[in-house]
Amino acid sequence: MYDYKTQRKAIFTENGQIMFLAIRDKAKELLAVAGAFREDHVTAGCGGGDSWDMLACVDRLVELGEIICVNNSSARQYWVYISARR
Repeated sequence: MYDYKTQRKAIFTENGQIMFLAIRDKAKELLAVAGAFREDHVTAGCGGGDSWDMLACVDRLVELGEIICVNNSSARQYWVYISARR
């Protein structure tokens, strides 16, 4: 089962940083276009690791105050995020 506290360390490897930056950049692009995005859209095409690593990258963006989850009432891949900076 996914646990951010356990998975978080993967972000701070070289491959983890590459994935994190790709997901962060894609999040910024999606926010600029639509103002919100679903989790499955921000992680699509940002391979290089497993799906838990990708979840950790999104959770790290939340932790850093870059994005906010506004709808987490469905399966994780359908969670919706907006920019935390307005």
